[in-house]
Amino acid sequence: MDNSLPPAEELALVDRELAQLDARRSQLLARRAWLLRVLYAPVASTAPGPFPAAPGPRPPVADSTPRSAQNVLLTLGGTLLTIAAIAFTLVSWGSMGIGGRSVVLFVVTSAALAAPVALLRRSLVSTAEAVAALGLVLMVLDAYALHRVALPETDGLGYTAVAAAVLAGAWTAYGSALSRLRIPLPVAVVAGQLPLPLGVLAAGGGPTAFAWAALVTAAADGAVILWTRPAAVRITAAVGATALGGWTLLTGGWLSLTSPWSGAALLLAAAAPTLYAARRLPTLAVAASAVAGLAAVAAAGGLLRPAVPTDWTVPAYVLCGLALASVWLLSAATTGDGAAEEAGRRLPGGIRLGLAGAGAGVAALGVVWALPPVAAGLLGPMARTTEVWSGEHAGRALTSYPGTAVLVLAVAAAVLAAVPRLWARCGTLALVWALLTALPVSLGLPYAVTLALQLLTTAAALACAVRPGPLTGGLRRREPAEGPGTPGSAPPAAAAAPSAPGSPRGTWAPARPRPQAPATEPGTVLGWIAYAGGLASAVSAVTLALDVREATFAALGTLLVLLVGVAVLGAGARRVVAACAAVLTATGLVVAVAAAGGFEDHWTALALLLVPAATAAVGAKARPVALPVEITGAVVALPAFALAVSRPAFLALALAGGGVIAAATAVRPERRRFASWTAAVLFLLATWVRLAVWEVTTPEAYTLPVTVPALVVGLLRRRRDREASSWTAYGPGLAATLLPSLVAAWTDPEWARPLTLGVAALAVTLLGARFRLQALLVLGGSVLALDGLHELAPYVVQAVGALPRWLPPALAGLLLLAVGATYEQRLRDARRLRDRVARMR
Repeated sequence: MDNSLPPAEELALVDRELAQLDARRSQLLARRAWLLRVLYAPVASTAPGPFPAAPGPRPPVADSTPRSAQNVLLTLGGTLLTIAAIAFTLVSWGSMGIGGRSVVLFVVTSAALAAPVALLRRSLVSTAEAVAALGLVLMVLDAYALHRVALPETDGLGYTAVAAAVLAGAWTAYGSALSRLRIPLPVAVVAGQLPLPLGVLAAGGGPTAFAWAALVTAAADGAVILWTRPAAVRITAAVGATALGGWTLLTGGWLSLTSPWSGAALLLAAAAPTLYAARRLPTLAVAASAVAGLAAVAAAGGLLRPAVPTDWTVPAYVLCGLALASVWLLSAATTGDGAAEEAGRRLPGGIRLGLAGAGAGVAALGVVWALPPVAAGLLGPMARTTEVWSGEHAGRALTSYPGTAVLVLAVAAAVLAAVPRLWARCGTLALVWALLTALPVSLGLPYAVTLALQLLTTAAALACAVRPGPLTGGLRRREPAEGPGTPGSAPPAAAAAPSAPGSPRGTWAPARPRPQAPATEPGTVLGWIAYAGGLASAVSAVTLALDVREATFAALGTLLVLLVGVAVLGAGARRVVAACAAVLTATGLVVAVAAAGGFEDHWTALALLLVPAATAAVGAKARPVALPVEITGAVVALPAFALAVSRPAFLALALAGGGVIAAATAVRPERRRFASWTAAVLFLLATWVRLAVWEVTTPEAYTLPVTVPALVVGLLRRRRDREASSWTAYGPGLAATLLPSLVAAWTDPEWARPLTLGVAALAVTLLGARFRLQALLVLGGSVLALDGLHELAPYVVQAVGALPRWLPPALAGLLLLAVGATYEQRLRDARRLRDRVARMR
């Protein structure tokens, strides 16, 4: 409010604001009255009023609404009445005469069923639901009481079946007449599940008859699902159809094994309504048609099973599954007369997918059944039970397994080969490899034929890995999606996006194509699958060939040629793996030759060094695979050194040979630094082993071979880098000799080693002072001081022993006084010395 206004204008402003407040208060009061009518009036009278939702803060929410409280009261009341009715029927029924019973039955049930009519007229829907539920329970109790008193001799199952049918019909009529009630119709559906199954049991029918009754009931449930609208009714019917239909299918599957014709008829009869439901309900088309397809395959396989030998049972089911999977071919391109298109309209895509998936699932289970011979053919040679080169062969595994397993693998591979898709081609390749691996086990082939077949499988797989092009023939390639740059297509934003500010009208900014991840080439995928199979077959062939000497050489030689071919002709990681595998195969050949020649271990160790020597020679030429091949060769040298441990002289020779190979690798143009360090270590180890063989115990003989090369390397390092620290360049080399010699000098009673060490330490100290090298000065001076202390110690002890006992404390006191008097000067001298030493390199 603006107090600066004149009084007349301010009065008019106040009157206007008061009028607006009165109008707002009237609007809020009217809204409050309407909300009260909505909350506390019956359900039917809660129609939207003319008042819009008023803005403002929401009222606090109560713990329970009037409607929820009403429902709780009605539920409790109906439950109590039901309990009372049950107690009356079970306890007090027998104390009344037939007339009283009839009157009670008629009056109470009629009242309970008639009351909802009046309640619905007054829009008391919840109350009507509660009373109607009580009436339905009373009808069940009346049926029980009628059997108990009037028809006690009647069979219980038969009477229950008839009573359930009567109640289902009565409740259906009652619920249809009072459509606003939600309870009667679902309860009628529940009651409708009982008449036929219970009637069959009452008539003495067996499992087959019961399954047929369940099937008819499930079909009726399906009709309810398709041709009724209330959701509660459809859900109840769906639960019943699922339970009874599942029981029917399980019974049909069991009968297909014990009574094929009965089981086939039941399964096909169950498949027909399931397939019809799949056609009428697109959301369930795939699942329902898959169930129908499995039932059809079980029926057909059950009919074929008695007509074929036992070994052919699984192939029969597989053929049935593949026949069903062929319905997917109806989705192929239309022929000239449109036959495929017409068939596609008659059989929707969801049904085709479900049927084809069911057939493919059966075929996949058949392939799984055929895998044990594959595992036995691949892993059987690895479970060795005989000596190497003994000429004896392990007993064959799975001798009683059906030989038709290979037929299943062959048929599955042929079917997948006809599908022009990458996943199918991968499956075909894997199945062909599995077939070749399982053939020796399934057909009981001789040893020589088995080994030859494994080597041929390895060769074929590795050839496919190197040149996978023929495997991709006929594959459908995915067409690239049209993008903004595709001719004939407009940018997707051109029709709706406004022009950029400042650009001429009608000119549109070009849309950038969305980057897509590069797809894996089919040849790459197929090549790796073939490569994995080839390597697995190679390992199995080598282990199998160990039974016979000649077979071992033949297998290793063949694999060496194949792997070298892959390393030369292949590309990428496959080439590297093949080169490393060739090195290991060559190692096996060397060991086989040594074993055949009767070599001792130390001679075998020297022979094994031929492998790293060959890898070093190959690495100089084959640059792409040089490093992996050299590393593999270096790994092979480790067991060579281990074999030579028993003969130290040969161990020294082997270490020196390894050092030569490493040094030859280090001096190549690519300059492998690790090889140079490896060569130095090997040469040093060879020297130490040789000195140990000669029984040399002088420590300098072991340390000087380390010191001299280390000092040479440090000198070269300092020439290239004048800023390099003397500790880095000369520290390790000097410490390698000076420190062990110092330890030896302290325990040496002779004078030659301490004198020589002192002279050497003095020379090192002088060189450090001359060239201002910190490492030489500190190491040389420390060793010189300790060596001199060691030499003077006996004389000092002798002199101290001859002096009076009061003299050492007196001398120590004088020394402390002198140091204390010149403390500041000594401190400055120490700091100056520290700075000078720190400035050294």
